[in-house]
Amino acid sequence: MQYDDIVFNVKITSTAKKLAEKYGYLPYMVQRYYEILHDWEEVRLFLEGNEKGIRQSIRCNDLKIKCKELERILRSKHVVLEKIPWTLHGYWILHSDTSIGALHEYLRGYYYIQGPASMIPPYVLAPRPKEVVADLAAAPGGKTTQIAQLMKNTGIVVAIEKNNRRIKALISNIRRLGVKNTIVLNMDARKIKEFNNYFDKVLLDAPCTGEGLIPLKPERKTSRTIFDLKKMHMLQVELLNLAIRITRPGGFIVYSTCSIAPEENEYVLFKALEKNENIKILKIQLPIGVNGLEEYKNIKFGKEFKYTRRLYPYLTGTEGFFIALLKKIS
Repeated sequence: MQYDDIVFNVKITSTAKKLAEKYGYLPYMVQRYYEILHDWEEVRLFLEGNEKGIRQSIRCNDLKIKCKELERILRSKHVVLEKIPWTLHGYWILHSDTSIGALHEYLRGYYYIQGPASMIPPYVLAPRPKEVVADLAAAPGGKTTQIAQLMKNTGIVVAIEKNNRRIKALISNIRRLGVKNTIVLNMDARKIKEFNNYFDKVLLDAPCTGEGLIPLKPERKTSRTIFDLKKMHMLQVELLNLAIRITRPGGFIVYSTCSIAPEENEYVLFKALEKNENIKILKIQLPIGVNGLEEYKNIKFGKEFKYTRRLYPYLTGTEGFFIALLKKIS
């Protein structure tokens, strides 16, 4: 596509080089942060925010326990909790004498250790009991089990994962959390030939560079090149086109990534909407985050792109994330 040469051609300035050296990033990444934020001081705040890390959080699994009861039990074990106000089931872990993943309540499936931003896409998708829902990149199962929880273990969830190693964690978490409405398919979602116009709702939390996870995984500062980014973009476009194909008319799709890269987010949507005229971007009602980008590198995506949501660690105290809600019109 003609815009690829613009999007994936990064001209690095001296300011980007200096900040990259100071904070330990590949220079092309820092230059792109300026293209997103349009202010070097804001870029510095973003980079500083990534140095602070993120508080651990959990999602109460009310398929197995009432959340108030879980609160009581954990507090009796000297776990200090704080409700995450913009989630139904999320809690910050402010302190715990024991590793939160080593408690019996975790092993019993009473909660799932999950990032606060990672909880948002299933809430935005809003699956209802008895619906038929697909999760196209399901492992390790945080969002899959959350979808099943919101559906009250009714209906059908089709969880698709191609990675043989990661699928073990997916199946383990499904069993541990008491999920009973989920079918697991070990395959590349792009090879699906069936299910045209079939699912009520589809979640595509797409494989990505993880550029929003730098507060948790500092190695991501240098582990992905611009070529890796372009390769991931191409995969994401394929998967989003698939998600659109298998969603029924009137159905909904959530596209999300743990990345703040426009190349993996708005630009993926831009291409998908050019190919699929039957898709509409809906406004996400969320009290945190900022509007998505309406343009990038002078490429105008469209005013409706402001309805998508971006989460930056320095502003939200969460992982960096992107979320878009789409409706298939016909």
